[in-house]
Amino acid sequence: MEVLLNLLHGLANIATPVNLAAMVIGLVLGMLVAVLPGLTLVMGVVLALPFTYKMGVEPALILLTAMYVSGTYGGAITAILFRIPGEPMDVPLLWDGYAMTRRGDAALALGYSLVAALVGGLASAVVMVALSKPVASIALSFSSPEFFAVTAFGLVSVVTLSGGSLVNALISLCFGLLIATVGVDAMYGAERFAFGFPFLQDGIEFLLVMVGAYGIGEVLSRLQLGFAAEATADGSAGARFRTAFPKLSDLLAIKGSFLRGTATGIVVGIVPGAGATVSAFVAYGIEGQYGKNASQLGSGAPAGIVAAKSAATASVGGAMVPLLTMGIPGSGATAIILAAFLLHGVQPGPQVFVSSTELIYTVFASVFVAVIGMCILGYFAIRPLCKVLDAPEAIVSAFVVVFCFIGAFAARSNLSDLYVIAVFGLVGFLFERFRFPIAPLVLGTILGPLTENNFMTTMVSFNNDWTVFFTRPISGSILLLAIVGLFYPVLREALRRWRARRPVEFTLKTRDSSDREQHR
Repeated sequence: MEVLLNLLHGLANIATPVNLAAMVIGLVLGMLVAVLPGLTLVMGVVLALPFTYKMGVEPALILLTAMYVSGTYGGAITAILFRIPGEPMDVPLLWDGYAMTRRGDAALALGYSLVAALVGGLASAVVMVALSKPVASIALSFSSPEFFAVTAFGLVSVVTLSGGSLVNALISLCFGLLIATVGVDAMYGAERFAFGFPFLQDGIEFLLVMVGAYGIGEVLSRLQLGFAAEATADGSAGARFRTAFPKLSDLLAIKGSFLRGTATGIVVGIVPGAGATVSAFVAYGIEGQYGKNASQLGSGAPAGIVAAKSAATASVGGAMVPLLTMGIPGSGATAIILAAFLLHGVQPGPQVFVSSTELIYTVFASVFVAVIGMCILGYFAIRPLCKVLDAPEAIVSAFVVVFCFIGAFAARSNLSDLYVIAVFGLVGFLFERFRFPIAPLVLGTILGPLTENNFMTTMVSFNNDWTVFFTRPISGSILLLAIVGLFYPVLREALRRWRARRPVEFTLKTRDSSDREQHR
């Protein structure tokens, strides 16, 4: 009862004019930053931090929290409509969301993503309030072996779900991991694969790979086809691009996807350093292996959209738990929010629940309000963005290329990045041309550095004893699931071929027996 009263008091604090204005501004800025390719959510929160210096602690935290929540949804719009993920967490939405767009169900795909974001966000907010201290104590026991196991599971999941050739998917993943090693080694300071070029010493940003391979690569693929308009079921643009929420019966049919995605997002979000990207990929992997409609994933299945988006949004509440209760940021964005706390003289941790109860519950309440506000803003943003698709595809594609290059340049203000994004646009086109999946390539560049750092940290901390990954219960269990997930498609295919061969062998044996009977 005390928790509920404190939460209501926090809602009353948000209703004040200054705090409410901070909430609205944060929601709009978070949505805009996430929609623009090349401008990451963390970058947007970092840019907003200096403007909170002169603000009070409550409006400052409300502004940044609203940006964090809203930013987890904005990129879904461009990912589903244009196959350009605004954030790495939106990459899984390409596989089913964009497929629905190509067959004329763009608005329905956005409707599924909006409902998933609402469910995941509210559920994680409830968990954040109810289970902060006990759940944070569990996450505190995680170390580098567990982090490595989680990222390895995410890498394996995307390989097994890429469809087509498993060998091609592994080649794509290894290429992405190779790209991630370019630059200076974080552990020993050794230069790797720079070949004397100064701009390669800083490494290749995953944003350049992601936007180039998906955005420009898709434009080149459509250009090769002559921007041929695909027929849709409805035939009229107005019917194709209206806002459409799924029916309640359709939502109930994939309720398991909501539950699995939300639970995965909360649990993975609590792990410091994991964040929304890992949550989305892991949730999509789990859905592909244990979902009722697993075989349909990648071809425009709503379950894939729901699992990834509910997990990404649910990770927000999960990431706030260790931040508020232990002072440990669960993601890049919460690290900036931690800086805002410290900037205003507040140290997050167990004591803050006693010394600044009102402030903590105001932050709790801001998550609830931001989730609802994000969905309202996302609903009204769908209509004008869907109308963009009424324009000729060649014109839309030209704007897509322009924004890709603008986003690439804005990331580091480096002209060399424009050449890099052009190269990876060509790589993305060639991957599509020769049926190599792009998703493992992108995920390898995103999770590669995190996986390597956790692996090297474990080796240094445990005297190069690689068995520690399997002797620790949590990391061993996760790695076991990853190994099973990697070999499961191979075993399934072998079993399918064996079953297909059995009727033929049985028929041949029956014919031989009948022939012998006739000779007798």
